[in-house]
Amino acid sequence: MKRSKKQNGGRAVQPIRARIAPPLLVTVEKPVYGGAFLARAEGKAIFTPLTLPTEQARVRIVDDRRGYAFAEAEEIVAAAPERAVPACPHFGPCGGCHYQHAGYEAQLAFKQAILRETLERAGISPPQEIAVIAGEPWRYRNRIRLAFDAAGNPGYRGRRSHDIVPIRECPIAAPLLVKAALAAAGIFRHAPPAQHGAEMSLFCNAGESALLIDATVAHPARSLVEDFAGELVKKIPELRGVEFSSEGLAGRQPRTFARWGASWLTYRAADFDYRVDSGAFFQVNRWLIDEFVDHVAGAHRGGTAWDLYAGVGLFARRLAGNFDQVIAVESAPMAIPALEANLSGTAATAVRETTLEFFRRSRTGARPHLIVVDPPRAGLGAEITTLLAEIGAPALVYVSCDPATLARDLRPLLPAGYAIRNLTLADLFPQTFHIESVVELRRA
Repeated sequence: MKRSKKQNGGRAVQPIRARIAPPLLVTVEKPVYGGAFLARAEGKAIFTPLTLPTEQARVRIVDDRRGYAFAEAEEIVAAAPERAVPACPHFGPCGGCHYQHAGYEAQLAFKQAILRETLERAGISPPQEIAVIAGEPWRYRNRIRLAFDAAGNPGYRGRRSHDIVPIRECPIAAPLLVKAALAAAGIFRHAPPAQHGAEMSLFCNAGESALLIDATVAHPARSLVEDFAGELVKKIPELRGVEFSSEGLAGRQPRTFARWGASWLTYRAADFDYRVDSGAFFQVNRWLIDEFVDHVAGAHRGGTAWDLYAGVGLFARRLAGNFDQVIAVESAPMAIPALEANLSGTAATAVRETTLEFFRRSRTGARPHLIVVDPPRAGLGAEITTLLAEIGAPALVYVSCDPATLARDLRPLLPAGYAIRNLTLADLFPQTFHIESVVELRRA
């Protein structure tokens, strides 16, 4: 039944309607880090994903701030020649990819431009040429992480929300990973509701012959992992190990509850069989790892090298063949057993401590000939950068996954006597905005 309108002095009170701003016609200027593209309206910066430079687009503001706004494209009025048909039916709503609507050469150009501009804005002059390492832009991922929706479907988080976008395919992932994820989801659906999966990480070797799965379950029973793995290995014979963790309480990490099979797999890369433990960091692009390792570590030789943030020893193992002594520093517990195993029988030594602890302890010792740093997205930070400059190794290789923190860390190193010898964009994450780069510095 309709409600009668309230009266105010004999006049009907009209409902208040939100004023929706009309779409804007904009011309897209350039890509920006994070996956969006920059346009302007009346001098205001408008960040709009899924557009391309030179395009005219009709966009609607979805988040208006004082100095800038975020928008969604409603119509591409004039398309750029670089526009391509996305290979994935989930592209757009899914938050995993950002550039599938552009040809691959255009994607590489976007990343080079963003890397160059980020450095220049920090007052750093990049080399005239930014070298590029690139390969097959599809089926490259050896690891994916998925969540389950209320119906038990596996998917990725949405592009503009934390909602789960169910997937049936993922063209950037190794096919085995998606096949295993869908099979695992089917098994979880038949488990008691309290034992359904919440999240799942899948990792395979380059040849897709071995697979590890880490699953987070709300209330796992110890028998569940045996039943789950026994059923899944019938469908996915490449399965080598399964680990179940309970969902962590607020502020706490998930706790391993049960395990089936192996806790690590063998990954052939850069002419060596690496041990990689479940949960340990390893480079994600299975097509480019060999070339990437060779570029970072292959050309350097000498007496002593330090590999900081060493992980499972991807670079340290190669350096051990070129240097008299290699010190590999790592603090993550899940990486230490693999690091020690991968360096066994070489001139390299694994050191279990943080890079900052190692620097504080080693700052007055003998100076190494080469330092390789591969920090997380947060970069090195002020104290480590200061100590790095103070130690003053003749050669320094900085592997970065974030151009902003790279620029911040390079700024104090250049006045300390270092000069950029070369800069390389290693496109380990095609179809996404993520930028991996390698900077080689030499001390004057």
